[in-house]
Amino acid sequence: MEENKNEISFYEIENKNDIILIDLRDEMSFLYGNIPNSINIQFQELENFILNNSINKKIVLYCKNGEKSSKIAKNFSNEKLNIYYLKDGYMGWLKNHLIQEDISEEVEKSIRKKFHKNLFSKFASAINKYELVKPNDKIAVCISGGKDSMLMAKLFQELKRHNKFPFEIIFLVMDPGYSKENRKIIEHNAKILNIPITIFETNIFENVFHIEKSPCYICARMRRGHLYNKAKELGCNKIALGHHYDDVIETIIMGMLYSGQIQTMMPKLHSTNFEGMELIRPMYLIREDDIKHWRDYHKLHFIQCACKFTDICYNNELSDKNSNVSSTRLKVKNFIRQIKNQDPQIEGNIFKSVENVNLETIIAYKDKTGTHHFLDEY
Repeated sequence: MEENKNEISFYEIENKNDIILIDLRDEMSFLYGNIPNSINIQFQELENFILNNSINKKIVLYCKNGEKSSKIAKNFSNEKLNIYYLKDGYMGWLKNHLIQEDISEEVEKSIRKKFHKNLFSKFASAINKYELVKPNDKIAVCISGGKDSMLMAKLFQELKRHNKFPFEIIFLVMDPGYSKENRKIIEHNAKILNIPITIFETNIFENVFHIEKSPCYICARMRRGHLYNKAKELGCNKIALGHHYDDVIETIIMGMLYSGQIQTMMPKLHSTNFEGMELIRPMYLIREDDIKHWRDYHKLHFIQCACKFTDICYNNELSDKNSNVSSTRLKVKNFIRQIKNQDPQIEGNIFKSVENVNLETIIAYKDKTGTHHFLDEY
């Protein structure tokens, strides 16, 4: 087999100062996790970056699994440039950098001490403030494999140790059609964090893959339904999801800008389709930056969105779908980040805005009885 001169292994990029490492994945994937010292540049911006910069170093490109970056590196092979691609991409690097030993005691100690104020205290505050956990509850703690749900599992374990009243927890993982690599990462992280997971499989990704209209919405609804159904089968009366404070304020802004309504992500909800079941969000008051700090402090790596549709779009730069795939939430996240730089209180004010609604200054509002307009009683 002919040697690929453009290929480079992750061993060759470790602690090297003579390379520029470029992540070609979408910005959301980059934010979820990336190789240290890499920069995020989209494919359509790559040529301008190279041409407009005087570069005397090796340029190493990487994508999720090496497929996309290898094609792009070959496209530049006729140029007088030192352009390479990372063999096996981010997933290859990630598998090689997963912690192998059991670090559960170290993680648990940090939750009690270093991260107690910003993580466990806010976790407990949300549970108390919104009455999320009650005596004799049996809660399915739903783990997607990302940083938020994995941390939620550890926080529930800590809460159980205090056990002011009896309740049960089951750590539930639904496999909607993960790749083998992502499935192994979830199982590996659960093992080193001492989280006894219960896994069940579905074919959701296959079912929604060919749906053209709102596949993400349908996928989310299907995943929620399967979680409720499995939790009820296991005797649970609640499912816990890992949405955090930043998810809440982003949802508020998204509702206003893209749906023309004022709404938020509620800390708890009764299920309309599964009688006696309730959804709770105990991470409601925890900031995403604090979750990232916890993750990076322990050098943990988690999966991001493992959607099959997303994978194919990002691995084919010529796909028409790729140009249409955009993240509304990422736009809102960046918008909030920009205004936060001007006034740090902005985020808190967005959160409080749905707690301080003055109905006398609202044109109209909806409740279970219908729509009410201010002219009705003017």
